[in-house]
Amino acid sequence: MPNRLIHQTSPYLLQHAHNPVDWYPWGPEALAAAQAQNKLLLVSIGYAACHWCHVMERECFEDPEVARIMNASFICIKIDREERPDIDKIYMDAVMLMTGRGGWPLNAIALPDGRPVYGGTYFPRQTWVQVLRQLADLYAREPERAFAYAEELAGAIIGMDQPTGGGRTFSPEDFDTIRQHWLSHLDPEWGGRQVNANKFPLPANNLFLLRAGWLARDEEMLAAAHLALEKMALGGIFDQLGGGFARYSVDPVWKVPHFEKMLYDNGQLISLYAEAWLQSPHPLYAQVIRQTLDWVAREMTAPEGAIYAALDADSEGVEGKFYTWTYDEVAAVLGEDTRLFADYYNVSAAGNWEHTNVLFALEPEGEYAMRWGLDSSAVQNTLAACRERLLAARGQRIRPGLDDKILTSWNALMLKGYVDAYRALGSPAYLAAALRIATFVREHMTDGGRLWRTWKAGKPAINAFLDDYAALTEALLALYQVTFDVQWLQQAETHVAYVMAHFSNPGNGLFFYTSDEDPVLIRRKTEVQDDVIPSSNALLAHSLFTLGLLLDRAEYQTRAQQMIAAVQGDLLANPDWHACWALLMLRYYFPHYEVVIGGPEAVAQRPDWEAFYYPNRIFAGATQPGDLPLLQGRVTAETLHYVCEGQTCQLPATTAATAAGYMLT
Repeated sequence: MPNRLIHQTSPYLLQHAHNPVDWYPWGPEALAAAQAQNKLLLVSIGYAACHWCHVMERECFEDPEVARIMNASFICIKIDREERPDIDKIYMDAVMLMTGRGGWPLNAIALPDGRPVYGGTYFPRQTWVQVLRQLADLYAREPERAFAYAEELAGAIIGMDQPTGGGRTFSPEDFDTIRQHWLSHLDPEWGGRQVNANKFPLPANNLFLLRAGWLARDEEMLAAAHLALEKMALGGIFDQLGGGFARYSVDPVWKVPHFEKMLYDNGQLISLYAEAWLQSPHPLYAQVIRQTLDWVAREMTAPEGAIYAALDADSEGVEGKFYTWTYDEVAAVLGEDTRLFADYYNVSAAGNWEHTNVLFALEPEGEYAMRWGLDSSAVQNTLAACRERLLAARGQRIRPGLDDKILTSWNALMLKGYVDAYRALGSPAYLAAALRIATFVREHMTDGGRLWRTWKAGKPAINAFLDDYAALTEALLALYQVTFDVQWLQQAETHVAYVMAHFSNPGNGLFFYTSDEDPVLIRRKTEVQDDVIPSSNALLAHSLFTLGLLLDRAEYQTRAQQMIAAVQGDLLANPDWHACWALLMLRYYFPHYEVVIGGPEAVAQRPDWEAFYYPNRIFAGATQPGDLPLLQGRVTAETLHYVCEGQTCQLPATTAATAAGYMLT
């Protein structure tokens, strides 16, 4: 018989709807039941594409005996972390404090009022049963111990939201501190952070290295960024056949992925590779962009134009089965081309991972051809044809599960990815896709300035969180700056006004993660540190900085300055966990320009600027006179380009090339 989750729309919750566990979704009914029955809460959090979530379900939650123990002593709650990141962040902070590590599945035991007393990640069956029995016995015999520990832990959780300020102007010494810290933590051979095991792409970190290296003319930082970009693109973390990146690699050399593909990673990585291509047009970067967006269009796009959330790591109950190949499987498809393909992508009869093969390369195709004295064009053409044939063959396999819910923040990241890909490669299809996403969010997930978090089965649900607003305003501002369509700028300001009214933290100038319209559990989190998605406060500070310039709104500029001042100490102490703030620091530390294009060819000439890379600039433009302050007196019968800094503009130029000279000299 199905449990209560059968009425949910989340694919992850529906995966558990036929467990013998008497699952509740998070909400008043579950909390009231715990209070009424004086039972501990068992809060289990995961997501649809999570491999170890599936393993624990098979081992524990589908087992009738384990379910009997859970149902007898606990009110069991199952949460999709992507729908309810606010709840996930509370229990993740608790588990990090208790164990020093986190991840999913996340399993926490809490008092009936929700305060946690115990937690961890994946538990094998025997360990899980032992934990359940011990905690149920403790709560029955010595509830005062559980309450005392919960009180202590709740205080520690509240104390985690205390950013360290600075409040002064960034100095050359500050920049050097950040630079030295960053470079000392990098892997000089494979790029990314120095780690012994799992390695994550962390797009914001590499974007900082790229921008800071270029602005400071620091070849070491630039080289570090490009090293990571090349190694990721060649590695198994990138789907060499179908495009798109997995969430992380399980080794430090980007070889074997943890196979789930998440929208948030791929949206950010498209933006990163697009900017890297604009700074240094490596053909590999363009290939990554095109392949990844082909995958998004082919496998992840809803009929309405929005983008689905994720693809599972597993198919047929096996991690990575959809993506890996034996040598014989490759040979059956490629025939005489097998030798070249297998050599380049490291496919062997013995296998390069668990008796099968992950496709990865060790050098770009042109370098491989040169090393073996082969014709570069012939090698590239053959490999491209082989990839197409294997992709078609792979399409006949049983596919991984699709998490088909629509999330505002993740769609916003992909919206910006499409905009940035359009800027880099100029494809009108990319801009059209960005406009479809923006239109979908406006029509289906927006209520005035207020946003919904999710959309599924034809309806929106759950009040949006700060990351939804922050990512969307950044994306809308990016969309305005390539289209000069003022509706996107106006929508961004409408959402910012809503955030100012409902999310403000008066204690430090930052913003809470949840709205004042939502109930509070233990604390209202103020998110300042980056995770795999940048800090929502940092993203919003970028939007306030940009809006302040575009709209000549001093209060937005002032608020952005207050926000970065509130976290300045944390940024200087741990810059690689505050990369989005570090990117904002660059906008204050190095010259920043406003580029204004006015006249009948303003939109048509906007792409001309992409030939002149400079990261610290924003764009305003119009073909007809309008109300935007930066455009006043600058929209005439002749299309002219202005470069302004601090409300002072250089003489207008008739071409982007001439005007760009003002900022590049």
